[in-house]
Amino acid sequence: RTEILEYTNTTLTKMAYGGIYDQVRGGFSRYSVDTKWHVPHFEKMLYDNGQLTSLYAQAYAQSKNPLYKKIVEETIAFVTSELMDENNAFYSSLDADSHTKEGELEEGAYYVWTKEELKKLLKTDFDIFQDYFNINSYGLWEHNNYVLIRDKSDAEIAEKHKISEQQLIQKIDACRTELKKEQKNRERPRLDDKILTSWNGLMLKGLVDAYRYLGNESYLELALKNADFIKRELIQKDFSVYRNHKNGKSNINGFLEDYASVIDAYIALYQVTFDESWLNIAKKLNDYCLDNFYDIESKMFFFTSKNDEFVIRRTLETTDNVIPSSNSIMAKNMFLLSKYFTKEGYSEKASQMVKNMQDNFYKSGQSHANWMQLVLDQNNPFYEVAVVGDDYKGKATEIMKTYLPNAIFAGTSKESKLELLENRHSPDETLIYVCQHGSCKLPQTEVKKALEQLEN
Repeated sequence: RTEILEYTNTTLTKMAYGGIYDQVRGGFSRYSVDTKWHVPHFEKMLYDNGQLTSLYAQAYAQSKNPLYKKIVEETIAFVTSELMDENNAFYSSLDADSHTKEGELEEGAYYVWTKEELKKLLKTDFDIFQDYFNINSYGLWEHNNYVLIRDKSDAEIAEKHKISEQQLIQKIDACRTELKKEQKNRERPRLDDKILTSWNGLMLKGLVDAYRYLGNESYLELALKNADFIKRELIQKDFSVYRNHKNGKSNINGFLEDYASVIDAYIALYQVTFDESWLNIAKKLNDYCLDNFYDIESKMFFFTSKNDEFVIRRTLETTDNVIPSSNSIMAKNMFLLSKYFTKEGYSEKASQMVKNMQDNFYKSGQSHANWMQLVLDQNNPFYEVAVVGDDYKGKATEIMKTYLPNAIFAGTSKESKLELLENRHSPDETLIYVCQHGSCKLPQTEVKKALEQLEN
């Protein structure tokens, strides 16, 4: 476990330090084109930034590394300022190319800097900025342009320049502000203003995770506005969904990935709001998929609905890629929904889907990572946590700041028809029930003792 954590934290730190991360404006590019993760393909995609927001928020909860918190905050700031429309929906991407001052279309033109530009803009702070972001042979790209890249911690740079880390951060932030001002004089990369349901679901999940682990109320407010947009504009009365929204109109029947990512996000949103309407919509979307996408023969979900025209055959998407496969997300969704709705047969369906795929795990584990997370949840202890009483939100929020990937949460002040919450209300106190498969340990009133039950 220690080795895996070290590997994960090294990877996350190097990504945050690398040119793949926009060191001035926040947000991640699609991928790097070199071995040191210096030069990215400069296109910024919503699906990457949604998933990486979730990942860094979870990593912050586990490690309390302030770098991860900073990455979450800056990535959300980038998405909201550059990929969000007036209805709190999210556009798809920013292009890699933009015009140089000479009028030539060039990849990365908006994001790269010459040493002369930086000296002129940053003046006396150039020396410290140069060390921080490697304006040297390590950071040089091509045509005398530098892609900003880090390879040292704040502590190392601060010590070299004989200042405190706080002073260093203030100086670097001031430099970044100057560079942002200068970028206003540059042509912005072109925007792909399609609003895709599946990618909005991924970003919504990112916002929910950011709120859960960082506690910033503005992230929850934004998540609720985005969730409302999806409900209002993209989900129809029969719980079919549209794929696309542009210029005020929704069209194209949704694919399985559109349902899968929204269900996942709504289950997560329920767990930070305890508003059962989100959980109920997730269930209805899931049931729509069972009625219209599920294949009785293979016991998997087709990528397209039975209501859509298809030319030769309907495909089954099962391989996890830059986005997990729609079938793996659906299997995880049904595993989670089975904890809230035990009589629907969701758990059995999820287990069958895993059995269908397990031979592939040995052949190509990297292409089935999301499936194997579900295997861990199925085979290791997985908890249902019910918090019931007047202070249910406060106590649940406190517990959920801890990184607990192997638990789901339900909460109410008094009574609820959810099985996890039924007949658990005590008029005089707020009780925390830690359960497995519906069998509960002794209820607790203190968060600390409930966490001890979860860690045993």
